[in-house]
Amino acid sequence: MGTERSAEGRFFEDFSVGDVYRSATGRTITDADNIQFSLLTANTNPIHIDAHYASKTEFGRPLVNSTMTIAIVTGLAVPQTSQNGFALGWDDVTLPAPLFAGDTLYAESEVVDVRASRSRPGWGIVRVRQRGIKQDGTIVLVMTRTFMVPTRDAAPARDVFPTPRAR
Repeated sequence: MGTERSAEGRFFEDFSVGDVYRSATGRTITDADNIQFSLLTANTNPIHIDAHYASKTEFGRPLVNSTMTIAIVTGLAVPQTSQNGFALGWDDVTLPAPLFAGDTLYAESEVVDVRASRSRPGWGIVRVRQRGIKQDGTIVLVMTRTFMVPTRDAAPARDVFPTPRAR
């Protein structure tokens, strides 16, 4: 019997063009998520926070805030993609179908480019095409995300778990 560490994530040398990663879990969106995120980001568009107003639109109910969709798809993909790195940007974002409270969102990432960093030795830049997919297979988000990750040799030490001590 031993002590297991949490997953360490991928490093630069683990990525190859054409690799596809799918989130291990989905995330069901709630009305509270949508309203809280919208208000936290000062987005007062009634299509996100006013059910009465939204009921009169072609959608018939509030739309999930699109930037929350981007954030959740990004977050769902972190364990398989950028767990050890940091974001450089999001490009070519499209929202081909609506997302509503009650939908469960999944993330899929396909590696489209991998290159060594020219400015940071021991680090690389990875570009993935990400899709947000609902429980019924409907694609609600397509985007390109770019992040920087270290090689195993250049990665910061992960020995941050504290040593337990008696009181």
